[in-house]
Amino acid sequence: MNKFKVISMIAIISLIWGYLWVTVKFCLEDIPPFFYTSLRLFIGSFVLFLVLLVKGKNLLPQKHEWAPFFSLSLLMCVGYYALSTYGMQFVDSGISSVLVYTMPIFVSILAHFFLNEHLTLNKVIGLIIGAVGLLLIIGPQLLHLSWNLSLVGEIIIIISAFFWACTNLYTKKIGQNHDKLKMTMWQMLLGGVWAMLIALASEHKEISTITLSNTSILALLYSGVLGTAVAFVGWNWVLGKVQASVASIALMSVPLLGLFFGWLQLGEKITSNVIAGAALVCLGILFTSIQIKRKKPIKITAKKPA
Repeated sequence: MNKFKVISMIAIISLIWGYLWVTVKFCLEDIPPFFYTSLRLFIGSFVLFLVLLVKGKNLLPQKHEWAPFFSLSLLMCVGYYALSTYGMQFVDSGISSVLVYTMPIFVSILAHFFLNEHLTLNKVIGLIIGAVGLLLIIGPQLLHLSWNLSLVGEIIIIISAFFWACTNLYTKKIGQNHDKLKMTMWQMLLGGVWAMLIALASEHKEISTITLSNTSILALLYSGVLGTAVAFVGWNWVLGKVQASVASIALMSVPLLGLFFGWLQLGEKITSNVIAGAALVCLGILFTSIQIKRKKPIKITAKKPA
C-alpha cells in the first residue's frame, strides 16, 4: 500500500466534501431535495460513464453484479444521499456536516459484527465521547421537547449517516470483486432513477416551477462532478486500501470545514454548544479509529543447567 497516495486522496476528498455542504444549500434554494439528488447522481454517473468509455472498459454489469449494484444504489443513494439532502432543508450546512460524519462511529460498531474489526477500549471510549457530542448539538431541541422541523431534520440526517455506514461496510466487503469506477457509476445511475421516481411522486408541483440561478447551476455541477463522482470513486478506492474504521479517521476535518464554510459563505451562526459538540464528535471519531498496538509479552525461559 502506498501511504502517500492514500493520504493524498483522503486530503482531496476531505476538502471537496468540506465545501460540499455549502453547495447543497445553494441548490436547495431553487431545487426540491429529491429532484436535486437525482440530478446530482445523474451528473456524477455521466462523468464516470465518459471515463469508462475513454478507458475502453466494459460498461454493462455482469450477471452477478446486478444484485450488489442494486443494493448499493438503495443504501447509498436513497438511504444516504436522498435522506441527508431532505434533512438539510431544515438544518444549517455546518451542523449537517457534523451530524453526517457520525458515520465513522456507526462504522466502528457495525464493523465489529460484520468485518471482524473488533471493538476495543479506545473505540468504546470514542463512541461515548461522540454520543455526548451529538447530545450537545441537538440538546437545545431535546431540552425543550420541541419537535420542530430543525430537530426532525437532524434526526433524518443521523439516520442517513447510519445508511452511509452500512454502505461503507458493504463496499468494503464486496468492493474487491468489482471495478471501482463501474461499481460507483451504476450505483449512482440506479440511485438517480430511484430519486427521480420519488421526486416525480412527491415534488411534481415544485419541479414544474423551477428556475435555476447561475449560483445553483455551478453548485449543482460541483456537487455532481466533484462531490459525487470524483470524491466517491476516491473514497471507494481508500476503503479498498485500509480498514473501514481506520479510513474514517481522515474524515475528521470534514465537519470542521463544513462549519467553517457555512459560517464564511452562508453566515450561519456557530454557537458554543455546536463548537463543543463538533469537537467531541471529532474526538470520538479519533478514538474509534486509532489502532493501539499492544506490546508482545516477554517470554521468560528457564536457563538450562550448566
